[in-house]
Amino acid sequence: MNKGKVLRRLLADKEILIAPGAHDVLTAKIIEKAGFQAVYMTGYGQAASHLGTADVGLMTMSEMLERANNFAGAVDVPVIADGDTGFGNAINVMRTVRQYEMVGVAAIQLEDQLAPKKCGHMTGRQVIPTEEMVGKIKAAVEARKDPDFVIIARTDARTIHGIDEAVQRAKAYEEAGADVIFVESPESVEEMKIITSSFKVPVLANMVEGGRTPLLAAPELEELGYDMVIFPTASTYMVAQAMKNLMAELMKSGTTKNLLPEMISFTDFNDLIGLPEIRMLENKFVIG
Repeated sequence: MNKGKVLRRLLADKEILIAPGAHDVLTAKIIEKAGFQAVYMTGYGQAASHLGTADVGLMTMSEMLERANNFAGAVDVPVIADGDTGFGNAINVMRTVRQYEMVGVAAIQLEDQLAPKKCGHMTGRQVIPTEEMVGKIKAAVEARKDPDFVIIARTDARTIHGIDEAVQRAKAYEEAGADVIFVESPESVEEMKIITSSFKVPVLANMVEGGRTPLLAAPELEELGYDMVIFPTASTYMVAQAMKNLMAELMKSGTTKNLLPEMISFTDFNDLIGLPEIRMLENKFVIG
């Protein structure tokens, strides 16, 4: 079964789908091994891990595509890949959709921000006209080869235009053919209820630690009517704090010995990244 079909089946289940965010492929593998059924390739995390910069539209399509390819090749669960604004107009969106589909991700997320885009919980975001985004969604639908490839339409209108405008836009995107609706950064549980009661297609929740939306647990979101939740920043924040702690201790003591209880072991890490499987293949195919 292809990954898009798997993702659609998961979205149709009564239980909410949890897709933790991964800022790199190693994190994606850990997410899969932990038992999650999907991985979210966060653009926020790609900007941080690949460029060491903020999520302000600096990642190019080719850079995001390479990372999407690596993600899809490393895990067997569906990968939901951030596609930012589609990297241009509706024609650019068509190419982006075809390329993302070709590398094997299950879904692409497209947003209605004015380029250069910003993280959905930052201020200063602007949105394109509704009609322009409708054209992008229609172009995305036409461009995909596999009808099971999932198109997620995100609107960032809430912060600057209010919840009513955001929902109105998202309804237009649903009508244009979006498979999943993502209304970014609602600011209360009441707004979240408005969102989940407004659409026939699955609805996505975005849980950003320190962001504009109430940070709720997956069962609470399911009770509100959400079908999927992403946690795009958690892995990035945890790794950044762990690295800060590591380097502070190394600077202070000149050794990592005191941190050994907090680290994964050499053997366990090699198991995690698939060294035993590589050794088996070497024994089977490599001569000498």
